[in-house]
Amino acid sequence: MNHTFVTEFIILGLTRNPETQEVLFVVFLCIYLVAFLGNMLIVVAIIYNTALHTPMYVLLLALAIVDIICTTSIIPKMLWTILTSEKTISYNGCMSQLYFFTWSLGAEMVLFTTMAYDRYVAICFPLRYSTIMNQSMCVALLSIVMAIAVTNSWVHTGLILKLTFCGPNAIDHFFCEIPPLLALSCSPVRVNEVMVYVADITLAIGDFTLTCISYGFIIAAILRIRTAEGKKKAFSTCSSHLIVVSLYYSPVIYTYIRPASSYTFERDKVVAVLYTLVTPTLNPIVYSFRNKEMQAGIRKVFASLKH
Repeated sequence: MNHTFVTEFIILGLTRNPETQEVLFVVFLCIYLVAFLGNMLIVVAIIYNTALHTPMYVLLLALAIVDIICTTSIIPKMLWTILTSEKTISYNGCMSQLYFFTWSLGAEMVLFTTMAYDRYVAICFPLRYSTIMNQSMCVALLSIVMAIAVTNSWVHTGLILKLTFCGPNAIDHFFCEIPPLLALSCSPVRVNEVMVYVADITLAIGDFTLTCISYGFIIAAILRIRTAEGKKKAFSTCSSHLIVVSLYYSPVIYTYIRPASSYTFERDKVVAVLYTLVTPTLNPIVYSFRNKEMQAGIRKVFASLKH
């Protein structure tokens, strides 16, 4: 049987309505700029200020870099397809986008857990924090994050590369994600589905559980704080962190826990916006811009630019 192998894909995007596309272009461009500039500001502020060279801020630096890679691997191409109506992406371009997205997905999930552990140690063992979270521990945690992220992306991208795409090449999504690619495959996708399911259980559900356990211990420690002001401030920080974390993990778990045959792309595309754009935009606001030390670091950056 003769197969014509796909050399490029067509990205259908969020909608095919021209008027809606114009609105989406403006909205997504604004959100992307906020996400990119916000995370870039965090990167510059932490690198520039030696006072911020501590485990907590190094982890925030890593999160900001991951968010920049995640959004930049997806949104500019999406905006370009809306602006020019050039909806094609090469096979190699699609696989590259998939690799960087799955890398950032894995890295972000493990980073959330690592950051929750850092806060757990800081709040529950304040006197031992500098001993436990020393430079060696920080390097070890970041190495684990990188190893898991690279393994996650290599496994999923490698398995997609083994598939045969010979028929329809229209991806019913706004970027090259695993579910819509599996739907286009001419070859069996059972192994892919199993590995996606395993990754969802271990990475998404596993990390989310560990993160919640860490915050559970943190909340228990907060309840022992005697001052009402201290409790209020700590609860405010914890609740905002948990909301952002839930906003990220919930749609990821929802998307990848199901077999390819059960995907509903019209709904899933909207869900994907939460973990590809909304969370990377909220992360700088929730984790960094509300922090007084980070605010001081950012002011130093702007002061140096004036001079």
